[in-house]
Amino acid sequence: MDADRYAPRGADDELSGLRSDTGRAIGFSDAVFAIIITLLVLDLRIPEVPKGGMLHALLAQWPVYLAYVTSYLYVAVNWLNHKGTFHRVRCTDRGFHWANLGVLFSVALLPFVTAVVSASVEHGDRADEAVAVALYGLVGIVLSVAWLWLYHYLSRHRELLQPGVPAGFFAVERLRAVLGVVAYAIAGLVGWLVSVPVALVVLLLLPIFYGLSSNGVYDLRRRFRARR
Repeated sequence: MDADRYAPRGADDELSGLRSDTGRAIGFSDAVFAIIITLLVLDLRIPEVPKGGMLHALLAQWPVYLAYVTSYLYVAVNWLNHKGTFHRVRCTDRGFHWANLGVLFSVALLPFVTAVVSASVEHGDRADEAVAVALYGLVGIVLSVAWLWLYHYLSRHRELLQPGVPAGFFAVERLRAVLGVVAYAIAGLVGWLVSVPVALVVLLLLPIFYGLSSNGVYDLRRRFRARR
């Protein structure tokens, strides 16, 4: 019999909520990610065109395809980061659940904002494109702040982590989130004030970095040193 299961709750548990395993949080989070991924494809519509015009109409929808690929990539990278985080979490509490819900809230905004970008690019209006890219940058900032909140919470509550997780792991991970805040802010400002294409390049490069470092900066350093 597991004695810890029936042990009296301490003051920390009374304040933060009864701790539990990660099963329900992972199941709920994966369901949210799956729904978001599924909703992305709804923007891919068959164009209504006269006979003989299908090829031209399909090619004209390239911004929609770009938005779908970009959104899918962003959601996939966030799922990989989410998986890497939960791999190091032993149990959850109320504060952790709120931080996790913040991440899911911000990820759920990605399909909307990428649809706005694709619509503005498709219509070709410079002012609308600038607004759309600035909005994308703003959502990216919100997303990065949500991850910063989650990483900070885990860095302050080591009792939730698996044994063997380095003491400074999530403290270092906060730097990745801060980098996202800065990068998305720069991309939004560049798109608003300077060049929409340059901002879009930055927005496409960011998920590549976060995909490569989805298992943490520690793992990225290890892989880099192994190649030297």
